[in-house]
Amino acid sequence: MDWIVGLQKAVDYIEDNLTETIDYEKVAARSFSSSYHFQRVFSILCGFTLGEYIRNRRLSLAGAELAASDGKIIDIALKYGYESPDSFAKAFQKFHGVLPSQARNHGSRLKSFSRLVLKFSLEGGSTMNYRIEEKPEMVLTGYKRHFTGIPGERKEQEKDMYVNTRPLQYILQGLSGYPDLNYDVITNIGDDGYDFYITYQLPEFYHNSLHKSGVLGEEFAGYYENIVIPKQVYAIFETERCLYPTTAFLDLRRRIAAEWLPVSGYQLANAPEIVATHWYRGESSKNRYRELWIPVEKVK
Repeated sequence: MDWIVGLQKAVDYIEDNLTETIDYEKVAARSFSSSYHFQRVFSILCGFTLGEYIRNRRLSLAGAELAASDGKIIDIALKYGYESPDSFAKAFQKFHGVLPSQARNHGSRLKSFSRLVLKFSLEGGSTMNYRIEEKPEMVLTGYKRHFTGIPGERKEQEKDMYVNTRPLQYILQGLSGYPDLNYDVITNIGDDGYDFYITYQLPEFYHNSLHKSGVLGEEFAGYYENIVIPKQVYAIFETERCLYPTTAFLDLRRRIAAEWLPVSGYQLANAPEIVATHWYRGESSKNRYRELWIPVEKVK
């Protein structure tokens, strides 16, 4: 309940300050958590980032104000945090589908993005198996793209990356010696998106010699980089064994945020999130599963 009350207080603070500069640290303080933890849990539970919520609420209110008043467009733009008419017009059109100057025309359709109101409901009553492990520093090798939105919810971007980079994956599979295990690494999460890596754990010789001639050659070596995962405590959850566990972890991530984290004594740590995929072949394919490595630290 403390988390639900805190989250509502944070939303109330945002709503009371939509025409002011909003400090994420002050928002998180209302929820009794760190800024990083609050932003990550907020995005997992709501399906959009904190920045997207604030931006959509401001544009929604700006549209209603333009339609109902004779206020100058520049004044309304400044009121809701836009420093120039051009930046306001661009954001307004992207959200509403019309320019600010058209918002006052009869028949113009505007969008309304409603305020978040939390309601208490009974959840849980089901089993979630997990383990807490401190993982040593790891060196993973792979390639990345920067995606918009929040991890998992924009799964089409991740799917497109996997489908269209098969040759790069096959090379890593061959070098790793463990073709049935790969790691998705999610890092640098912010309002503008996140970095998504497809990686494998290679023998030390290969990740130390990746860009040397005679290993991959310049043509392929340029696609890859090593990413160092620091020593970190993780809460590790597993999906059920099945033929296609690739999307099963999305609901699991939401359950972790809604059911496990509020009572665990842990909060999310500012470290990479990892999804380890065990993609067995042949007769073992029905036992495929994914592990979610959620970086955590004790609540102080």
